[in-house]
Amino acid sequence: MTIGGVRVPHRVLGMDRSMALHDFRVAQYLQQNAASYDAVHCWPGVALHTARAAAAAGLPALREVPNTHTANAYEVVAKLCDELDVELPRGHSHRMNPGRLKREEAEYAASSALLVPSDHVQSTFIDRGVPREKLLRHRYGFDAQAFRPRPERAPGPFHAVFLGTVEPRKGLHTALDAWRRSQAYKQARFSIYGKVVDGYRKTIDNYLPMPGVTVYDFTDDPAAVLASADALILPSFEEGSALVTYEAQGCGAAPVVSTAAGAQCEHGVTGLLHEPGDVATLAGQISRLIAEPDLLARLRSAVLGQRDQLTWEAAAERLEACYEEARAAMR
Repeated sequence: MTIGGVRVPHRVLGMDRSMALHDFRVAQYLQQNAASYDAVHCWPGVALHTARAAAAAGLPALREVPNTHTANAYEVVAKLCDELDVELPRGHSHRMNPGRLKREEAEYAASSALLVPSDHVQSTFIDRGVPREKLLRHRYGFDAQAFRPRPERAPGPFHAVFLGTVEPRKGLHTALDAWRRSQAYKQARFSIYGKVVDGYRKTIDNYLPMPGVTVYDFTDDPAAVLASADALILPSFEEGSALVTYEAQGCGAAPVVSTAAGAQCEHGVTGLLHEPGDVATLAGQISRLIAEPDLLARLRSAVLGQRDQLTWEAAAERLEACYEEARAAMR
C-alpha cells in the first residue's frame, strides 16, 4: 500500500483490513485483465473476491492451503490446550477465531481447487465434505544451495534437534517425555531452537534440566543447525507440511516426526513416523537410532538419495502440473 509513493505499513489499517483491501484490489484488476492470465493462485485471507472474479472470467482459482482445514486446526489445538491447561495468547494463529473460520470456509467454497501439501491435510478436508477432486496434491521444498549435507556424520553422540515455534501443537512436550523414557539423555544430545509461546513453558520446564537437553532462541542459521544433526524430531499434533522437514532432509538429517507433520518421507525408509501424542512409539524410535547406528546410516543414505525430489525446483514442477489439472477441469 502506498500514498504519494510512500509505503504505508500494514499496522496502519491492521493486517485483516490490509488483506481485505489487497483482495478487493486484485479482484478489480482481474476483472479488467483476465485475458492475460491462465490461472489464479491465491493465499489465505486474500482469496475470496479474487477467486470469485476468476470464476466470473472462466479462470481456475487455486487457493493455497498451508495448513489443515481451519476447523480441524482450531479443534485439535483447543483440545490439546485444554489437556495441557494452556491458554494461547490473544492473536495467536491457532486460537479460536470464528470470523476467520467463516472467511476461510468461504474462500474454500469460492475457489475452484485447493492446493493441499500433504495427505494429512487432504484428509481433514475430505472429512469435512470437500470433494476429493477439488483437492490437488502439491508439495513444498527447500533451497538446495542453502541446505546442504555435511560430507559425513560428525563424531560424537547421537544429536537430535527440534526447530520451530515452541507451542502446544508442535508437540515438544511429547518429544521431551519420549526423550526421558528412552533415557537418551544419558548418552545423546537434544538441541531445541525456537521461541517459547507464553503459557507453554510450564508444560516443558520439568524436562529441561535433563543432561544433554539445551534450549536456544531462534537461530539465524538453520542450515548449520540441521547439518549438525542426525535427526529432526517434530512430533506435531497439527501441521500442514512443515518446511523444516524438507530442509532437514536436504541436510541429511533423518525426520523422526508425527504423521501430522506432513513430512515427505516413507516410514522405515527415509524417516520414522509415529501418531500424534504416541510417546511410547517415539521413545522406542529414539532408542533404536541410538542403539542401531546402521539404521541411522541407512536412513541418512535414503534421505540423501531422494534429496533432489524435495527441492523447490521439484515443487515448482508439481505446482505447474496442478495448474494444468485445474485448467483442464475448468474446460
